[in-house]
Amino acid sequence: MDFQDIVNGRRMVRSYSEEPVSAEAVDRMLRNAVRAPNAGFTQGWAFLVLDTAEDVARFWSSTTPNDRNTGESRWLSGMRSAPVVIVPLSSQAAYRERYSQPDKGWSDAEEPRWGVPYWHVDAGMASLLVLQTAVDEGLGACFFGIPRERLDAFRLEFGVPEEFTPVGAMTIGHPDRSAAASGSPTRRARKDAAALVHRGGWQTPRA
Repeated sequence: MDFQDIVNGRRMVRSYSEEPVSAEAVDRMLRNAVRAPNAGFTQGWAFLVLDTAEDVARFWSSTTPNDRNTGESRWLSGMRSAPVVIVPLSSQAAYRERYSQPDKGWSDAEEPRWGVPYWHVDAGMASLLVLQTAVDEGLGACFFGIPRERLDAFRLEFGVPEEFTPVGAMTIGHPDRSAAASGSPTRRARKDAAALVHRGGWQTPRA
């Protein structure tokens, strides 16, 4: 598939068919994910792959707020139909350790000097490669957040070490072609580059 077709075809898919996802496709997504750029070549990320019906059910049981379990929404019903869930995680500790090494020269005890938390940024870039690879495989995917109040339950259910923070989760599967489009893009127009790009300074973009 042409790269531009992958970019243009990427969208958040919120409902999936019963067709299984091949292990080869999942492995390719992960091989591409670890090729993402990352500060200091720290590679301070991890990926929890849930690709059995039992493990996917455990994910939704541990991450769904109690008030939603009693009355399942259309969104939740559609997302639960995905046969694969991948959870990208980041480790701030890995970045602090990496930047305390001689070629970087920081003290592990000092306040990090990054303007933004690159451990999350890097995990986000790796996640985008998963989403793009899914498109190239003819699959659909959706990136979404795990509710803050369910993080402890998620960690406990899957034995996630305290140093790793889930930056979100991704459902993967074959899109349900019969499902109607949903989500914010159905209610909001996509802004074009001219409205968002500032060249040479922060002038008001051209109308």
